[in-house]
Formats: sequence, C-alpha cells, structure tokens
Amino acid sequence: MKILIKNKKLFIGFFIILCIFLGLFSFNRISPTLFERTFGFIITPVQSMLTSSTKWIGQKVEAFSNINELQKENEELKIELELKNQEINRLKQLERENEKLSELLDASSRYGQYSTITSNIIARDPGNWYENFTIDKGTNDGIEKNMVVLAFGGLVGKVEEVGPNYAKVSSIINGTYSVSSKTLRTDDEGFVKGDISNKGMLKMDYIDKDAEIKEGDEIVTSHLSDIYPAGITIGYVTEVYLDSNNKLSKTAVIKPAVDFKHLEKVLIIDKGDK
Repeated sequence: MKILIKNKKLFIGFFIILCIFLGLFSFNRISPTLFERTFGFIITPVQSMLTSSTKWIGQKVEAFSNINELQKENEELKIELELKNQEINRLKQLERENEKLSELLDASSRYGQYSTITSNIIARDPGNWYENFTIDKGTNDGIEKNMVVLAFGGLVGKVEEVGPNYAKVSSIINGTYSVSSKTLRTDDEGFVKGDISNKGMLKMDYIDKDAEIKEGDEIVTSHLSDIYPAGITIGYVTEVYLDSNNKLSKTAVIKPAVDFKHLEKVLIIDKGDK
C-alpha cells in the first residue's frame, strides 16, 4: 500500500514537471501557459514602472541638457547685445561731436571777419555751471588775454589768464564784470552781467525808463564795448521791471543764449586789435 502511495506521488510529481516542461518549451501553443500568465501578471507592473522611470529620467536628463544649452546661448546673446550697445553709444557720441562742431562752424560763420580758434574745455570750477573754466589752447596757439569766447548761441565770456598750452575763461554768468549791450529790435542800451541771485541767468541794468524793451527781445553786444565785437547775441529778455530805488531806469532779466550747463567746445575770436 505504501509502495502504491509512494509511486502515486512520484507519478503525480513527474506529471506536474512534465506539464511545466511542455508548457515552457511548446512552440506551437496558441495561448500563454498558466506559468507565463502568472509570471506576466507579476512582472508586467514592474516592467511598466521601470519603463516609466527610465522615460522620466531620460526626459529630465534631456531637460537639463537643454537648460545648459539655453544658458550658454543666453550668455552669448548678452555679450552680443553689450557689443551692439557699445557700438550704438560710440555712434551717438560721434553724432554729438559732429553736432557740436557744426554749431561752432555756424557761430564762426557769423563772425567770419575775425580769426577763430576752436578749443575744448578741459576743466571747470566746482558746480553745475560753467562760470569759470579752462581750455586746451594757450599762447602757443595764439590765445591772448581778453579774447572773446563764443559757443553755439552766442557770447560765453572772455579769456582771463593764458599759459603756453591752456587758458582760463571767465564766463558772463559769473557776475564779475559787465558787458555793454543793447536790444536788437529798438537799440535800447544797458549793461549785462551775471545775476548772482538767480544762478545761470543775466540781468541788464541802467535801461532808460522810457525804453520800449519787452519780453522776448534779443540782447546783443553794443558798439561801445572795447573788448566785444558789436552784434554778438547775449540772450533773450524774460522779464522787465522798473527799478525800485530811483524809478528812473529799468532792469531786464535775460536768459543766456548759450547753454552754460553743457559746454564742451568753445570758439575764441580775435578782433585783431594789436
């Protein structure tokens, strides 16, 4: 009996192994075996997870690679933009230089009967206004004391001190001296100097109380000056009032024709009085 049971167990075991063997190595099966279905049930989610993980990792690696490329491209574009900005600034500077030279040429053409020397401003006194400044021309270039200094618009001032390769200019707005002047429209005369109470502005004193001077009139140098040629534009009237002290004269507030905050180049003229 025991032998039968034992043989029966061996037979069943052999049969099971045979079935598995036939199932695994059958080439003509139509549907998967139980083992394959069981194995597939277990392994498919794992494969799916591994595939998804691999794909995600690949995407991240590609994204990081793209970021590095974009950063590199961004840096290159920044450098290219900076170079273009520098070129634009250089062209703008050249354009401003040409404008300044054109302005001086225009000023020079208005006083063509005099010798002229173009000069650059190389220093100025502290402050926002060009009240006193130094130019890069001196006696070596023919500059002398009291020569008249112009800029685009009209009168700047005069040369006060001269060295071999420099000269110091005192501008009309500093209030240290007066210029004989008149209105271009009516020939009403007076004396113009810097208004120390109104920085950057001028005032014209000793105008006859009956003078017809009014706002907007152009003020020019008169023929009575020993230093300044007649007819140089000084500025334009912005206000006229009767003097409070004597009631016998008027004073006019003058806005300079020259921009005394942004001077770079000036023109020195020589009347030839030697």
